[in-house]
Amino acid sequence: MKFPNLSLKMKLDKQIIDLKNKFNQLNEKLLNSQNLKNEEIIQINKDLSKLEPIIALSDTIKNLDKEIKGYKEILENESDEELRNLAKQELPLYEKDLEIKNKELLIALLPKDEADDKNVILEIRAGTGGDEAALFAGDLYRMYERYSSLKSWKFQPMEKSETGLKGIKEAIIEIKGDGVFKFLKNESGVHRVQRIPETESGGRIHTSAATVAVLPEAEDVDLEIKDTDLRIDVYRSGGAGGQSVNTTDSAVRITHLPTNIVVTQQDERSQHKNKAKALKILRSRLYEVERIKKQEEVSSNRKNQVGSGDRSERIRTYNFPQGRVSDHRINLTLYKLDQFLTGEALDEMISALSASEQAEKLSQLNAN
Repeated sequence: MKFPNLSLKMKLDKQIIDLKNKFNQLNEKLLNSQNLKNEEIIQINKDLSKLEPIIALSDTIKNLDKEIKGYKEILENESDEELRNLAKQELPLYEKDLEIKNKELLIALLPKDEADDKNVILEIRAGTGGDEAALFAGDLYRMYERYSSLKSWKFQPMEKSETGLKGIKEAIIEIKGDGVFKFLKNESGVHRVQRIPETESGGRIHTSAATVAVLPEAEDVDLEIKDTDLRIDVYRSGGAGGQSVNTTDSAVRITHLPTNIVVTQQDERSQHKNKAKALKILRSRLYEVERIKKQEEVSSNRKNQVGSGDRSERIRTYNFPQGRVSDHRINLTLYKLDQFLTGEALDEMISALSASEQAEKLSQLNAN
């Protein structure tokens, strides 16, 4: 990859030097770890594992540069035809390899979302479209459940309000695994469905929508919530689960007074468990508000991920009669609707969205 911008190359070279220095310092700390706490050692190993592939790529590029320089010198100065022919054959291969490795390095050095490694709080809500919207929300719920299974993630419902015929009005799920937010963050937005409802005798195509919100799960160290900023109300649960659910004030409603964000939980029979779940969801919502605010400070192009559920604010359309899924942000259409809804083709869309995001970052980097 040729760098169109000399200052960019100099900037990246300096970044590599800084990362190598950091890598050496961390290794030095690890060699003298007798005074370190266990958590510090774990964090150092995590940091080293992130730096190692970048350092290895940098070393590979350095070796490729050396080989290319050697072959060019042969072509310029050597009279031996056998050596010259070898150089002619090998040089294009090494140059191609160098271009690939340079691009890989550039992508590896792109600014990372600090939340990429986090677990996720996934929220799915039926939007416009009545019963059909609830059925579609149920389809999305099962799609993410199956995708999580394929990724060996833990898919744990925290709250689920169901309707008949496998429909869902609202669901909140905790998904735990390796880099969950990195994979699912671009799923936030309004998903629109076009299909003929089973109850439609005239065979007309109906349009409805569901909203998806993907929040990085915040930990205690990410965000401080003051007790004085919270109003906690308890009340009698009205959900399913048997007569005993309704005999105690186990449901919890937490209001964050500065932002007026409200979270309710009533799925558990224990008030303590409902409160813990509600605080986890609240913490993640507040963390996401702060995260987006920071991103907006560095990029004025960012749009809100989740709209009102109105069908005009769509990011993706699932068209059943045509068997297609279209993502309107990157103009990609996959004629794999069945595989998409079983989670099998979702990776293809996620990879394309990630590649588009990387291309945009590279474009911004070259423009600076």
